Amino acid sequence: MTDDASTSSATGSGSATDSGSATGSGSATGSGSAAGRVVLIAGATSASGLAAARALASAGAWVVAVGRDAARFDSLRSLNDRLSTMAVPGIRLEVCDLTDEAAVHELAERVHDAVGPVDGILHLVGGWRGGGGLAGQSDEDYRFLERSFTALRFVTRAFDADLRASPSGRLAIVSSTAVARPLAGGANYAAVKAASEAWTRALAQGFAKAARDAGADLSAAAVVFRVKSLEGLEDAVAERFVGLWESEASPLNDTVIPLQG
Repeated sequence: MTDDASTSSATGSGSATDSGSATGSGSATGSGSAAGRVVLIAGATSASGLAAARALASAGAWVVAVGRDAARFDSLRSLNDRLSTMAVPGIRLEVCDLTDEAAVHELAERVHDAVGPVDGILHLVGGWRGGGGLAGQSDEDYRFLERSFTALRFVTRAFDADLRASPSGRLAIVSSTAVARPLAGGANYAAVKAASEAWTRALAQGFAKAARDAGADLSAAAVVFRVKSLEGLEDAVAERFVGLWESEASPLNDTVIPLQG
């Protein structure tokens, strides 16, 4: 399994829960760090989501953590309690089914009203189903896995204008080495990951074209983190994502970054 995120049933059409001190900031200008950036984590209730929220908040980012089930926010609430004693922004917790396009648009409106436009997105929605060779690649399993790609499409469409307008927009997904070497028993999984990588590369091309058409330097970048298994790499993914703001957009955009344990 390469990533794990919110897979429980939604508790409602979408709403904010407790939000720590992340009540609004606007976007930082310039580049060089994640401090002051508004960053959305899609699928934030996983171990990797918690690691990313901790790393981003510690770096001074305004974090919006999104999950489907408010009951799974306990670890993030505990993190918010610890952050309240530090001179860093808190974490805004948002309940949203990211496979519901209308709910995602409502989420975007809430985020814009509360903290302003988004400068970064880390997409962690996912999961694993497979085995049984090609004959075992059921439609049921494919539909389960496809939710990750659906969420990616909806979230990026809702916030694409934010990332393009940001002085330092960054987007990353977590993909799998299975894309480069798909196996029969993981064909559904590899197909969804390949589609997600293609979508992310299309985003990267869109960023580059928008900058070129405007006669401006490229300021947004979309990248793919590719892992064999996310387990044990949660902190590495978080640190690498935070580090994206330390590099200029041009050499980052449309790259695949392998991460190994």
